[in-house]
Amino acid sequence: MKVLRRNGQVIEGSFEEKEIREAFWHTSAHVLAQAVKRLYPETKCAIGPAIENGFYYDFEFGFAFTEEHLQEVEAEMRKIVKESLSLQVSEVSREEAILWMEKAEEPYKLELIRGLQEKEKIYFYRQGSYTEFCAGPHISNTCQIRAFKLLSVAGAYWRGDENNKMLTRIYGISFPKAAQLEQHLKQLEEARLRDHRKLGRELGLFSIMDEGPGLPFFLPKGLVLKNLLIDYWREIHRREGYLEISTPIMLNRRLWETSGHWDHYREIMYSLKVDDEDFAIKPMNCPGGLLVYQMEPHSYRELPLRIGELGLVHRNEKSGTLHGLMRARCFTQDDAHIFMMENQVMDEIKNVAKLIDEVYQKFGFDYFIELSTRPENSIGSDEDWELATAALKHAVEEMGIPYVINEGDGAFYGPKLDFHLRDSVGRTWQCGTIQLDFQLPLRFGAEYIGADGEKHRPIMIHRVVFGSIERFIGILIEHYAGKFPVWLSPVQVKVLPVSDKYLDYAAHVAAELKQRGIRVEVDERDEKLGYKIREARLDKVPYMLIVGEKEAADELVSVRQRDAADGNQEMGRMRLEEFAARIKNVI
Repeated sequence: MKVLRRNGQVIEGSFEEKEIREAFWHTSAHVLAQAVKRLYPETKCAIGPAIENGFYYDFEFGFAFTEEHLQEVEAEMRKIVKESLSLQVSEVSREEAILWMEKAEEPYKLELIRGLQEKEKIYFYRQGSYTEFCAGPHISNTCQIRAFKLLSVAGAYWRGDENNKMLTRIYGISFPKAAQLEQHLKQLEEARLRDHRKLGRELGLFSIMDEGPGLPFFLPKGLVLKNLLIDYWREIHRREGYLEISTPIMLNRRLWETSGHWDHYREIMYSLKVDDEDFAIKPMNCPGGLLVYQMEPHSYRELPLRIGELGLVHRNEKSGTLHGLMRARCFTQDDAHIFMMENQVMDEIKNVAKLIDEVYQKFGFDYFIELSTRPENSIGSDEDWELATAALKHAVEEMGIPYVINEGDGAFYGPKLDFHLRDSVGRTWQCGTIQLDFQLPLRFGAEYIGADGEKHRPIMIHRVVFGSIERFIGILIEHYAGKFPVWLSPVQVKVLPVSDKYLDYAAHVAAELKQRGIRVEVDERDEKLGYKIREARLDKVPYMLIVGEKEAADELVSVRQRDAADGNQEMGRMRLEEFAARIKNVI
């Protein structure tokens, strides 16, 4: 597949390559815009980028555009693809570009062009009679877009600013082959069935209410799940020598100015006045961790010093980006900050990478790593950034772990390794991260006394494993489709008495299991057994114990399992002690 860059260079590659795939989806967005302009000439075009999975385009329609219109637009897109239009790129002057867009009556494009710096080059891509102001790149011909689907319609503020006009955003996906589209649509349907918001409600795990958009309420079963993850986190971190702390949920403005967050993160921080002084609710835990480090002098003998925190943070995310537990305004970061000497950096990066690998393997995830490099709004010297980036690169290379470069997506204070896990339906989620930081120890004046008796500056690692415990729960819900492994299930066993006559025996069974540390419920409702079994299945409980006359008389339980490799859910009758031993072994 050929791709045309804005400098006129043509490169070749496969759809699996990131640049080729993005060019393919970007061109698909242009085909969408061309189809819309053919059908509705008065429509104003805004932007149409490639995104992680597909593309979208924002339009200002003169009428109420709905999903009913998508079929008509798709039909026009098919015509454009069949026309086999070659793409051509040309550089134009600023004056030409402005005149072009004024004549075309495209106010959004005009605003974008006028917002460019004087020296920035301006490019236009043309396919047939349609010309678009765009930096590219694009595939060389529309005929390569052999399979596509417009997926949905949504509202989107121009430039993401709620003070601007609401536009209509059309989402789509496209592929070179029909089979790829078919597979993707199946995956989307599977993802819809696994939607953590739907399952979270049905399984009684969490709720997000109108009184608190983006602020999750955890229900009893959901809190069991959350606490299990926290208990596991604490267990492995104690083993690895981490000390756990807890820092305040809000701190004064001076702290955030020192850390640099006030300048670089201000737009998503919640602030308030306390005693006529500016405070901010913490969007992250690291400045508090630095204050703890500075409470007493440190020796090189104490390093590496590993400090962990399960800190509740708040971020002022835009309402349009909120998505259940995946994108919330408050969440628990499983943070840790490691203070170390330069000769300890490589080992600590490796140790964290091994810990993340251990956790992801436990949940059945594979993953890939991105090395995110220096962003535009960074702080610190070129030398520090080069050293930090090289250290991360060398650590993963020495471990033999493959990685890809993600240019310009590092934190403002340092480069990072981002761990993208892959779930059971092939989607990827960025969770764990290792950030190497020379800057915050410098800004806070952090020190330790070296073997030479002199003061030295420690180097700092910021790292998370889950990322956000809430988000990780959302990922787990969708990964397992609500069928959590036995150790993680909020309810591991449900006891189903055949009738009210056996409630006492059911209660006895439950009490015995609880005493053995097994999470159990009794379905005490006056319903038929078949109904209770269906309900337990819907609740995705791993084991059902049916108790009736024979079970009560012989002190047995009749066991059904949710998951069976051979498809046989009936495990038969057994003594309670035998069942308890089996489930404890599974856990």
